[in-house]
Amino acid sequence: MNTFYLGIDVAKAKLDCALRLANGKYKNKVIDNNLPGFKLLSEWLVKQQVTTLQVCMEATGVYWEAVAEYLADQGVLVSVVNPAQIKAFGKSHGVRSKTDQIDAQSIALFCSEHHPKAWQAPTPGERALRAMVLRLEALQVMRTQESNRLLVARDAVKPGITSHIEWLDKEIKALAKKISEHLDSDPDLKDKQALLDSIPGLGERTIATYLAFYANPADFGNARRAAAFAGLEPRHHESGSSVKHPPRMSKIGHAFLRKAFYMPAMVTLYKTAWGKRFRERLAAAGKPPKLIIGAMMRKLIHVAFGVLKSGKMFDPALHGC
Repeated sequence: MNTFYLGIDVAKAKLDCALRLANGKYKNKVIDNNLPGFKLLSEWLVKQQVTTLQVCMEATGVYWEAVAEYLADQGVLVSVVNPAQIKAFGKSHGVRSKTDQIDAQSIALFCSEHHPKAWQAPTPGERALRAMVLRLEALQVMRTQESNRLLVARDAVKPGITSHIEWLDKEIKALAKKISEHLDSDPDLKDKQALLDSIPGLGERTIATYLAFYANPADFGNARRAAAFAGLEPRHHESGSSVKHPPRMSKIGHAFLRKAFYMPAMVTLYKTAWGKRFRERLAAAGKPPKLIIGAMMRKLIHVAFGVLKSGKMFDPALHGC
């Protein structure tokens, strides 16, 4: 039985789909990025007499999540890959043009040659948590923007801005409470929250963010991949004897997670015993402060990953305390 490979190039409003056939040719379909479009895709696949199927798409923004969840709920093998992999793959195959259709075909070809691992759909509880965490971030960004506007606003518009800030404060407070209640009401998430709460430096909001994206360590396999998902792994650039740049954070990953772990890393480095030991050790090795902060951001991902995977509380003795 032949396996069909479907590459999906994701955009906000539409999905460009390329179905790779057994003979190496493609059939293309463009659908809306919404539930009616997903149902239309399922009907189209049936018409193509697709039996065994693997679907691949890039992890860009949040626009891929709905279709990935829909297909996974239908029992389809779904793989979500790093866009950098697809870009490098296309270059290696001499792809010179860039259109949504060509991108979808490149994704389908990558899928057929590399058979990436299956993506595990989050549970309904995890989906709800992620939606609330991202909404909370959006509200906080809006509040910062309005606060900045208020500083330079004319008297004619100040009351409206002030009223909006007050509304945002109420919404932020209510949503933070809702997130806390959601964690308490889900037994699995509540147990994992208790484990993460044992890590000095992680607060309630950071724990909620971590659980929204990393609740199941098995989805990543190891801590290094978990850190790479946030773009926190080091990137090396060396060539011959003349080119040797210092390692830098790759930033090829989820920018929101990097932002979410910046302040916890600072708190851990300067307010906790194990963080101070970590900072002193790297500083003694000549590492600059900026690198130390990035290293702690990555360390927090690793430590939290290990705590969830082992099911054991944070052990200070393992970190020189």
